[in-house]
Amino acid sequence: MLTAGTWKKSSYSGGGQGDACVEIAQRATHIAVRDSKAPARATLTFPTSAFAPFLHALKSDHVHLGR
Repeated sequence: MLTAGTWKKSSYSGGGQGDACVEIAQRATHIAVRDSKAPARATLTFPTSAFAPFLHALKSDHVHLGR
């Protein structure tokens, strides 16, 4: 189970209360991602080895979300 202390928020959280970002929790076998504005809702879970390629895909020009 992931407790409140296991989640880390990006330093790029934005102004205000800093709730305009995602948080991650790293475990031995996976990494979980959640919306900082709705922490009780669903999380995305990735095998540890898949997280870096996921981030790379988000940063690349190959992903066009909402376009």
